[in-house]
Amino acid sequence: MKTMNLPPYAPTLMESTRAIGYSLESALADIIDNSIAARSNKIDIDFFPVGEAYIAIHDDGTGMSEVEICKAMQYGNRNPNEVREVHDLGRYGLGLKTASLSQCRRLTVVTRKAGILSGCCWDLDHIQTAKKWSLQILSNNDMRLLPAFDKFKNQSSGTLVIWQNLDKLRLGEIDFSLSMGKKMDAVRQHISLVFHRYLSGEPGLGKKTIGINNMPVEPSDPFLSLKSTRIMDDETITVNGKKIIIRPYILPHLSNLSAPEIKMLGGKDGMRKLQGFYVYRNKRLLVWGTWFRIMRKGDLSKLARVQVDIPNSLDDLWSLDIKKSTATPPESVRKNLAAVINKITDGSKRTWTYRGKKEIAAGEQHLWDRLTTRDGGILYTINREHPLVEHVLQSGRKLKVALNSLLTQIERGIPLNQLYVDLNNDEKIDNDNEFSEKELVASLEQILLICSSDNEKNEMLERISHIEPFSAFPEVLITYKNKRMSYGNRK
Repeated sequence: MKTMNLPPYAPTLMESTRAIGYSLESALADIIDNSIAARSNKIDIDFFPVGEAYIAIHDDGTGMSEVEICKAMQYGNRNPNEVREVHDLGRYGLGLKTASLSQCRRLTVVTRKAGILSGCCWDLDHIQTAKKWSLQILSNNDMRLLPAFDKFKNQSSGTLVIWQNLDKLRLGEIDFSLSMGKKMDAVRQHISLVFHRYLSGEPGLGKKTIGINNMPVEPSDPFLSLKSTRIMDDETITVNGKKIIIRPYILPHLSNLSAPEIKMLGGKDGMRKLQGFYVYRNKRLLVWGTWFRIMRKGDLSKLARVQVDIPNSLDDLWSLDIKKSTATPPESVRKNLAAVINKITDGSKRTWTYRGKKEIAAGEQHLWDRLTTRDGGILYTINREHPLVEHVLQSGRKLKVALNSLLTQIERGIPLNQLYVDLNNDEKIDNDNEFSEKELVASLEQILLICSSDNEKNEMLERISHIEPFSAFPEVLITYKNKRMSYGNRK
C-alpha cells in the first residue's frame, strides 16, 4: 500500500475556518484564555474604530520565545487529548488563529520573553497570493510600526495580539464607529460574566484585571453570592477519578433585589431564561442558562442556578467545542445532576410561593382565598371573613350589598394576564413591597377611624394582630397599644 503526504491547501482551509461561528465576544474571550494561561495579571483590550481600524489585546504574561510563537501560530499545534496543565484554558490548539481570523484578515502577534522580542503575522491576502502556509516573521522595525505597540514596548514580558482589516466586523455596517462601540459594550458584558471569578479574585485564582479602552471590566456574579441562599452543601461527582463540584444557589425574590441587581442577573434575556446550570472549566464560564434537557424551564424554578465546576481533564467527556461555548454532560454526570435538581427547584418554588405560604400559617387570617373549582381551575376570592372586610359588611344592609358587589368586581377584574407578563419580564412589582413602620402606623390610624368606641378599637387591634402585614410587626402593635393606653390615662 502506498501513502502520500496530503497537507490541506492553506488559502482554502484558512478561509473556511473563519466560518466556525465565533461572535466578537467569544473570539476575544478565547484570546483572554491564552493570556490567563500565560499567568497574566493585567489584560487590556484596545479598539480603534476609525481610519485603519484595529483591535489589540495585550497582557503582562510570561510571553513566548521565537520558537514558541511560531508553534502557537501553527494550526493544530496541540493534540486535544494531551494532558494539559491544571490551569490551562486551551483545548484544540486552534483558538488564537480561528478566533482572531473569524473577525479580521490580518492577525499579528508580538511577544517578549527573557527580554527578547519576537513577532509574526498571518495575512490572509498574502496567503491567497502565496498559495501556501506562508507565515510572515516580523523584524524589530516592523513591530515598532504596529498600532498599540507603544503601550507594549516597555513591558519586560507579555504578548500583544493585533487584529487588522476587520472585514467581518465591517460587513453591512453604515456607521462602523457607532456599531463598533455597541459591539464592544456587548464584549464588556460577556467578559464580566465569563471571567467573573477571575475578576473578583476568587481564592486560589488570584485577581485578574481586564480593561477595555482603559476602562476596567467589573465582575458580574450570576449567583449574587452575597445575597443568595445555598440550600444544600456542595455535591461532588467523581468521573474517571476526577472531581466535578456542584454548588446550587437560590436567588432572592425579586422584591428583595434592586434594579441594577435584577439587570445583572437577567440582562436582556430575563431571569427565567437564565435559570439552570452554569458550567465552569477551570473557573472560566463555558455554558449557562440550561438544564441540559433534564427538566423544562419554568417560572417556579426561575430563581434556581447551579454552579458546576469541571476540570480540563474531562474535556472529551463533556464534548467541548472549539469555541469553548458549548459543552454536554456525559450520561454518568446527567444522572447525578438529575438527582439534585428536585431539591434545587423546590427551593426556588418555596421562594416564589413564600407569601402564599405565610397566608395559610396557623392562626393567620389572610385577605385572599385560593380555591380550586370543579373543572380543575383556580379561583382567587377576597376573604369575606377578614376582620376589616367583615367589620364594614356589618355596618348596614345597603352597604353590605354594595360592598359585596364591589369585591366581586375586584375579584373578576384582577389583570392576571398582564401580571403574568410582568412577572415573566422580571418587572419589580411594587405591590409586593414590605410596609415601613411609618406606613403601618398610618394604616392603623385609618382602620381605627371606622370604629365607634374604645372597646371596638381595642377589639379591632386584637383581631388585626393576626393578619398581614400587622402580624409581622408585633412590636409596632404593642407600642401603639401602649401609647393609646397612656393617652387614655392622661385624659
